[in-house]
Amino acid sequence: MLSYLKLTNVGPSPEMEIHFKPRMSFLTGDNGLGKTFLLDIAWWVLTRTWARAPATPPLKGWKTPEGTATGTSSIGYGYEKASGGLFKNEVIFNRVEQYWPLKPGRPAIAGMVIYAQVDGGFSAWDPARNYWKEKDPEKPDRPPAFRFKPEEVWDGLPRDSPEKLCNGLILDWASWQRESGDAYTQLTRVLRALSPSSKELLRPGKLMRIGLGDTRDQPTLLLPYKQEVPLAVASAGMRRIVALAYLLVWTWQEHLRACEIRGTKPAKEIVFLIDEIEAHLHPQWQRRIVKALLDVMRALTETHAVSVQLIATTHSPLVLASIEPDFDDRKDAVWELDLVNDRVELRQFPWRRVGDVNNWLTSTVFDLSEPRGIEAEEALREAQELLRRTSKPTLKEFEKVDQKLRKVLGDIDPFWIRWSHNLDQMRGEG
Repeated sequence: MLSYLKLTNVGPSPEMEIHFKPRMSFLTGDNGLGKTFLLDIAWWVLTRTWARAPATPPLKGWKTPEGTATGTSSIGYGYEKASGGLFKNEVIFNRVEQYWPLKPGRPAIAGMVIYAQVDGGFSAWDPARNYWKEKDPEKPDRPPAFRFKPEEVWDGLPRDSPEKLCNGLILDWASWQRESGDAYTQLTRVLRALSPSSKELLRPGKLMRIGLGDTRDQPTLLLPYKQEVPLAVASAGMRRIVALAYLLVWTWQEHLRACEIRGTKPAKEIVFLIDEIEAHLHPQWQRRIVKALLDVMRALTETHAVSVQLIATTHSPLVLASIEPDFDDRKDAVWELDLVNDRVELRQFPWRRVGDVNNWLTSTVFDLSEPRGIEAEEALREAQELLRRTSKPTLKEFEKVDQKLRKVLGDIDPFWIRWSHNLDQMRGEG
């Protein structure tokens, strides 16, 4: 499992260090502070490939508070080896040649690595199918990783080529459904586990053609209102979950087949990276997605005793509230990225049960002063300042703020109790 990353003079801060827990680690913070960047680095150190563009240090380097230039740019990392012990390494950026030099050879990690990107792209590294070219020219060369653009998830990798590394969701789903074998059984189970609720189960419908210009039989979902909807026109949330379900099944099924062909044992660990785990999902779905994914990974690998490490970014207080019942700080962590005095800081959230979603919104993780709209927050601030003022406010001042509150607060908002009592006193009615 991935143990830590230590970045120097690369990324949004001169220095960043993060220690991952063996089961779940969540990265939180405002947009643009480096959450996805850390996932990209995690993928690279585990697979020796870039899922997107390679990380490039700032051209002029970071400056110290005194204005002097900093030193070299480096990426340090460590992960637990399958054979035991911690593998450590540090890679220093070659500024002249503009690349990160790595020693030849396969990644030391023996497990699988899966990376689900927020745009619908997907990357997978399989120790049974992906490795760097050997020195011996007689040994075969395999793809260093499988990297799917969003459209390739559906249409196959690579597209428009006689050689197919992956048939894609549309063809594979249809084939699995016709065969009704292990792959289809796993797919239906995964879809069921990833459903938004027990009343809204994701179930495959009949295969159908959706137009004259495409001769493929298209998979469908049988929705709760008894209509079979082709995946091509399903909602964004459903398409993301369906694509995730397919690729998890595809990656594991192909891994087992490769191990069978090569006569090797399946992987004993999986590192699962997922960017914005809640993307496109209804709040009801957001509350279930973490546990569902962990259950799915266990179900897929149940006969092989595989350990799963989940590293995810999130903007959702519902996601964090949902992990409270099972959170174990020996196995799980939440990390915060914050902008402090024009510098990005990364620190571990001191775990405690925060409670409901409103409490999470006003915690340091999300930094909202009020779990409300901006106008309501401003009106409440004015009201609270009026109540705390040492000099006695006038009735006119109270009524002016009262008009603002009535436009933005709900009828049963708890603030009304305190506010109405003070307003009545001002009017001589209390």
